[in-house]
Amino acid sequence: MALDDCKELLDYAVQELQASMSLVGDSDLHTTNERVAELQSWLSAVLAYQETCVDGFSDNSTIKPTIEQGFVDASHLTDNVLAIISGLFNIPSNSRRLLAEDGFPTWFSGADRKLLAAQNNGNVRPNAVVAQDGSGQFKTISAAIAAYPNNLRGRYIIYVKAGIYREYVTVDKKKPNVFIYGDGPRKTIVTGSKSFAKDGLGTWKTATFVAEADGFIAKSMGFQNTAGPDGHQAVALRVSSDMSAFLNCRMDGYQDTLLYQAKRQFYRNCVISGTVDFIFGYGAAVIQNSLIVVRRPNDNQQNSVTADGRKEKHATTGLVIHNCRIVPEQKLVAERFKIPTFLGRPWKPFSRTVVMESELADFIQPAGWMPWAGSIHLDTLYYAEYANRGAGANTNKRVNWKTFHVINRNEALQFTAGQFLKGASWIKNAGVPVLLGLKR
Repeated sequence: MALDDCKELLDYAVQELQASMSLVGDSDLHTTNERVAELQSWLSAVLAYQETCVDGFSDNSTIKPTIEQGFVDASHLTDNVLAIISGLFNIPSNSRRLLAEDGFPTWFSGADRKLLAAQNNGNVRPNAVVAQDGSGQFKTISAAIAAYPNNLRGRYIIYVKAGIYREYVTVDKKKPNVFIYGDGPRKTIVTGSKSFAKDGLGTWKTATFVAEADGFIAKSMGFQNTAGPDGHQAVALRVSSDMSAFLNCRMDGYQDTLLYQAKRQFYRNCVISGTVDFIFGYGAAVIQNSLIVVRRPNDNQQNSVTADGRKEKHATTGLVIHNCRIVPEQKLVAERFKIPTFLGRPWKPFSRTVVMESELADFIQPAGWMPWAGSIHLDTLYYAEYANRGAGANTNKRVNWKTFHVINRNEALQFTAGQFLKGASWIKNAGVPVLLGLKR
């Protein structure tokens, strides 16, 4: 099964390489310079798909070392190309911004901004309506996605009426620019229960909802994986859609709730819940103005909010948590000091996570961050905090790793959504009050 998964993932990697070569071949220096962010995103996605393949094999698999060794040269070559691109097309970090004055990524068009800004989704005209009671064209979300029209121009808009949709949904790579919205994240819910422990699936294959096609947007939707803590790795939402956004959504699970698998992703006004490594991935993600809820794990577990999977030094990936709140669920409150909770742990060698201008409740361990296994990755990771608040934000007793940083304002600016995702064409003036740059 893992070998079959690898074949699928490597097909994705080949597509990204082909897109990168086409961009370079068809562009002069000027236009390539303008599209350097696309090149960096696509090449970083190649690394993400390779690593997802490797992670599909258990640690005691006899074939895993062979697979890993087979990717060494390819990974280093891709990383070298990323380094060269960064050097040749060196764009000052303060010269571009990802978010417009409304705080949304600048890559969205005017029409997209109106969709996101619509109050209660008023005046939005869907191409497809999904309703379990038969009042729409479709009774399942998958059926609405399957009806995606050929030669579509613009957005394919799907309205999903309130209900609990027990289905596994994939927006595949051939269906770009899907906009899906519901009646609210507690009213329109997509739910599943696949897991590594119960179904023997690779983690990335356990997802209830999958967004692969570029330009995906979800608004007012809920995504669940109900496998529970005994299911171990069990993904509610997996995203490899470039320039994707999630607004007013919920992602609920336990271990591995949200997998930001590849490319550039933006989350705002969302609720994300889980226990172990529940925000994890290999892509570039900014989570802003959101509520992160830590749940009660099994008795033998510790909570870790994040686990970033950046494998190579020059990959333009990582995770930023900005102006969020990290709190315990009610079931954890009484035991919040007994069950340790950390901000994250380094899944891969160059794991990169920044938590800034966020409120950290008192249950966050004073050390803040935990090792993955012994001293592995501690010399190469990048963890940073800036201007956090709350009882759990005191950095005086944080880990003493040389790779952990309490950064200043200028350093923090490079991790705002406008800088980190480098989406010079995202959204402008959506009419929704959102954070631009740093809060203070």
